[in-house]
Amino acid sequence: MLNNSQYDALMREYQKRQTENRHRQEERVREVYEAVPELAGLEGGLGGISLAHARMLLGGEEEALPRLRERIAEFKKRREELLLAGGFPRDYMEPVYTCVECRDTGYAGGRKCRCLRQAEVAVLYNQSNLKYVLDRENFERATCEYYDRKLIVNEKTGLSQYDYMRAVIKECRAYAEGFREKGGNILFSGKAGTGKTFLTNCIAKELLDDAVAVIYLTAADLFQILSDRRFERGGPDREERYQGILSCELLIIDDLGTEIGGSLVNSDLFYCLNERGLRGLATIISTNLSMNGLRDHYSERVSSRIFSNYRIIPLFGEDIRIKKKMKERGT
Repeated sequence: MLNNSQYDALMREYQKRQTENRHRQEERVREVYEAVPELAGLEGGLGGISLAHARMLLGGEEEALPRLRERIAEFKKRREELLLAGGFPRDYMEPVYTCVECRDTGYAGGRKCRCLRQAEVAVLYNQSNLKYVLDRENFERATCEYYDRKLIVNEKTGLSQYDYMRAVIKECRAYAEGFREKGGNILFSGKAGTGKTFLTNCIAKELLDDAVAVIYLTAADLFQILSDRRFERGGPDREERYQGILSCELLIIDDLGTEIGGSLVNSDLFYCLNERGLRGLATIISTNLSMNGLRDHYSERVSSRIFSNYRIIPLFGEDIRIKKKMKERGT
C-alpha cells in the first residue's frame, strides 16, 4: 500500500496525463477543421440543435428527446463520412485516453483500475531496493536440488536437509499467500549461503506483485538510516527514509549481526522492532548468528523481543552457492 505522498504523486501523474491527452485531442480537432472546414460548421450546428431541443424539453414537448437522438445520430454519421473523406480515422476527434478502461482517472467501476495497480507496484518495487534481483530470486526459480538428501537435520524424525528445505519453501509460500490476513514476523538463521536471503526475496516478490509495501535493507543500511535521523544527517530525504522503515507493511533486515555493535545500535534496533510491533507491521530478519550468538550480540530486551515475537526458521548445511558454481563449471 502506498503512503499518502506516493499516492498523491501518482494522482498528479494522472492529472498530467489527462491534460496532455486533452491537448492532443484539441490539436487533432484543429488539424481536422483546417483540412475539412465543413466539419467546423457541422460541430457548431450540433450545439445549436442541442440547445433548441433542450428548450423544447423544458417546454413539455415529449417528442423532443427522440428527435434530438435522431439528429445526433445523423450528425455522427455525417461527421464520420467527412473524416473518412478527409483521410482521417472515424474516431480521430474523440477524446484521447492512455487507458480506455478508466479514462485516465485511475478508477473504473468504483475500483482501482489495472493501470493504477501496475503504477503502484512499480513505485513499491523502486522503494523496496529489490527491483532487479527479484527477476532471478523468486518462488518460480526456487529449487532444492543443491540441498543434501543425506544430511539429517533432525535426528528424531530422520528429516534430511532436502526434505526440510522443501517444507520451508512451502511454509514461505503460505506466509506470502496469507500475508494480508495474518502478517507475522520471521527470523531466518544459518550460515552464509544456506538460502536465507533467497527466501526473503521470494516472499518479497509475491508481496510486491500484490502491491504490498516492502522495504529491503541490509543491517548496515538500516542502522545508517537510523543514525542519520538521530544525528540529523542524510539530506532532505532523511525523514522519509526513516518513516518508511517504521511504516512499510513488511520490513526485511538482511544480515543482522554484521553491523558494528554498541549501545546505540541496541537502542535503535529495539525501538524499530518495538514500534513496528505496536503498529501491527511485519518484519523479516536474516542472520548468520545462532540463537546464542544473538543473545551475546544484542541486549536482553532486543533478543527477548525477537525470540518471543518471531517465527524462527533455522537453515542448515554448507554454502550452496559453491555447489551451484561447481555445477556451472561442470566440476
